[in-house]
Amino acid sequence: MTTDSSEPAPRRRRRWPRVLALGVALLVLSAAGAGWWFYERLDGNIRTDTRTANELKKYEAERPVSVVRDAQNILLIGSDNRGGKGNGKYGKDTGTQRSDTTILLHLQAGGKSATAVSIPRDLMVDIPACEGPDGKRTQARFAQFNWAFESGGAACSIRTVEKLTGIRVDHHMIVDFSGFKRLVNAVGGVEMCLKEPVDDAEAHLKLPAGRQVLHGEQALGYVRARYSIGDGSDTERIGRQQEFMSSLVKKVQSNGVLLNPAKLYPVLNAATSSLTTDPGLDSLKDLYALVRGVRDIPRDKIRFLTIPRQPYTYNKNRDELVQPDADRLFRQLRLDRPVPVSHAVTASTGGGPKAADLTGYQGTTAARGICE
Repeated sequence: MTTDSSEPAPRRRRRWPRVLALGVALLVLSAAGAGWWFYERLDGNIRTDTRTANELKKYEAERPVSVVRDAQNILLIGSDNRGGKGNGKYGKDTGTQRSDTTILLHLQAGGKSATAVSIPRDLMVDIPACEGPDGKRTQARFAQFNWAFESGGAACSIRTVEKLTGIRVDHHMIVDFSGFKRLVNAVGGVEMCLKEPVDDAEAHLKLPAGRQVLHGEQALGYVRARYSIGDGSDTERIGRQQEFMSSLVKKVQSNGVLLNPAKLYPVLNAATSSLTTDPGLDSLKDLYALVRGVRDIPRDKIRFLTIPRQPYTYNKNRDELVQPDADRLFRQLRLDRPVPVSHAVTASTGGGPKAADLTGYQGTTAARGICE
């Protein structure tokens, strides 16, 4: 009798490990399912620009070849398209768009450095014949740079940049106004210091002087403002954009965003939902590999420069290259060699990046935030 009454107890005790194991398994599966859901959502946010890829294939024979293996050149295009959701307040949608900001980002092989070179929208360049959105071909012409994007989209901008620099563009990304705002909000805003108050009705911006954190709408207004700050030139606006991007990089790196999943997801969601990329960067896996390569670059090795330029001889409201400085810069990037920076330029001084001297190129670095 004693033996019979004692037998059930061990069997009941053995059930607890099974229940615990089942519970752990369910938690693991739930976490994996949630992780997969997040991945699928982020991956599905990204829009693929197949039109540009197909157009570039037609001109493969005339495009420059990559000189250094593992180095990457990415064309970042900030579109002033007013047609997207939330963009109507910035102007009337005329069915066309221009590259409000264009940056050639060079990532040195081995993750040693990153150099972001701004291309002024008013720079006079040779734009090749391109196919427009309506399928009609435009004539080759000598005009301001941002006309390339308006007449032929990203493919025309890429071919124009390659013709100008001799540098092979490996990838491209397009971000519109709303996407920029979401990204800034996702990192909690970006701190800047303004020497003077800003009141720019066209950029929908009114800010006091001094140290402050700019969030989405204010940040967009600040990087777009032109006529009410400084001398009203696009070159000076590029200087402010570079300062802002430098502070944005600093914010992301100092807050450990890239190493903290809870902080990283909102940033990735904002970034991926606003991106249009070529097929080589249209997945979360591809973007993560890119971010991982940039993550470990020291902040003092992340540079923001402007192509050496000066007022155009025949129109002071346009720009032209300063030679041989420009060709020297293009050669350094093409051969994946370090680009020396002579000194930094701050937006608060009212001096935007101008022509470089013979020893280096003016610009700013991500290690030097304007509010430090």
